[in-house]
Amino acid sequence: MDWKTLLCEKRQRDHKSVGNGFDPRNEFQKDYHRIIVSASFRRLQDKTQVFPLDKSDFVRTRLTHSFEVSSFAKSLGQMIFQNIIIHRKCEDIDEEVKDKICNVLECAGLIHDIGNPPFGHFGEDSIRDWFTRNLNKLEFKGQKIDEVLTEQMLGDFYHFEGNAQAVRLLTKLHFLIDKNGMNLNYTLLNAIIKYPVSSVQINKNSGDIKDKKMGYYYAEEEIFNSVTNSTGASGCRHPLAFILEAADDIAYKTADIEDAVKKGFISYQQLLFELKNVYTNKCVDDGEKKEYNRAVEKLELYYNNAIENKVSYPEQNAVQRWIIYVQGVLLRCASFGFTSNYNAIMNGSFTKEIISVSYGNAIAYALSDISFKYVFQSKQIYKLEIAAGTIIEYLLDKFINAVIKYDTDEKLSSLDKRLIALISDNYIQAYKIHSAEKDESEKLYLRLLLVTDFICGMTDSYAKRLYQELNGII
Repeated sequence: MDWKTLLCEKRQRDHKSVGNGFDPRNEFQKDYHRIIVSASFRRLQDKTQVFPLDKSDFVRTRLTHSFEVSSFAKSLGQMIFQNIIIHRKCEDIDEEVKDKICNVLECAGLIHDIGNPPFGHFGEDSIRDWFTRNLNKLEFKGQKIDEVLTEQMLGDFYHFEGNAQAVRLLTKLHFLIDKNGMNLNYTLLNAIIKYPVSSVQINKNSGDIKDKKMGYYYAEEEIFNSVTNSTGASGCRHPLAFILEAADDIAYKTADIEDAVKKGFISYQQLLFELKNVYTNKCVDDGEKKEYNRAVEKLELYYNNAIENKVSYPEQNAVQRWIIYVQGVLLRCASFGFTSNYNAIMNGSFTKEIISVSYGNAIAYALSDISFKYVFQSKQIYKLEIAAGTIIEYLLDKFINAVIKYDTDEKLSSLDKRLIALISDNYIQAYKIHSAEKDESEKLYLRLLLVTDFICGMTDSYAKRLYQELNGII
């Protein structure tokens, strides 16, 4: 791969003829504005990051998380490619190319979660579980649906992913001007595709991170191939996807700990004990151990400073300062992981996360595991997730049954007609355009996607409110 091709300016629709006048922005800067003014992006402010249906104002939403990822991704781009310029690792990289890369990464951070359903990752789990349990029970014109759809079509529902939904939303569903969605540049679209495989190509045992999950649906296979062929990243990850992944990891691993301490899921003392006594054995060499021990010492130092300065809530103050320190450590480690494996990344043979091959690996693992132990396995979160799952399941029960007969010669019930009428006109319009001249099985597949499109477009509060309204709960 080479950067001249990787920084592809192509879009689904040529937009250069739209409007008049001089525009000093490069093609990668232009997408920032269209992202932040979009309704899809604004809805992230009412989608929770970790705590579904939480009423607190200070914990992260998908919107605040996306801004953090955007900032980290741009910072990583600056660190990595300035290093490459200084040490002349690649003659194709100069200041202009570095700026373009940073523009792409800044935008990619904003949209990396834009396809996620309400209620965090549990929303994804709930959708996958519903289809796994129900698709073999539903019928279409006397046939079981799992016998009507192809293996890949079925796999798209069984392995439902917010990553694939983001590609779908950005290329088709953001129906403002035409069928091309937000019409973003191909480099940006490729940067958010962490898993460049279909639902039938997932292989969690391959040892290659790119095969872990699905990155696009059958419905977007044509645009996926167009994007990856145009950027020269066909069959592998785009190099910027590694950087975006690291920025996302740094943002959520550190934020989850900070939010957990603020909400009382874990105390400063518990955090310090875990770091000192449980995770030191995860260090694989002296360099990693030194980085890890230095981080633990910083946490104690910040707490002692807070006590000396008589700071209110010294535990929270220490953790917040420590989180900022750890973010800096992980940014440097991710930069090292990318630059030290630059050749393998550029030839498509690198198979790991860039933080995992750095001295920051043990710290990153500890943060993630502590969050899982103290937050995601807590009774409070389980209760919130059960409530969220009940809402998702109810909506899928109602709307999937309604769309099976929609747009066919079979008669819809009065209830189903009313349910269809509740689905956004934008999604209905996109369905009609993209289902035109398709055979019955593909139309059925697209109608099922119509429901997941509708649900993924919901905010947490709208999904809850719609559930209550349809159940007569005032």
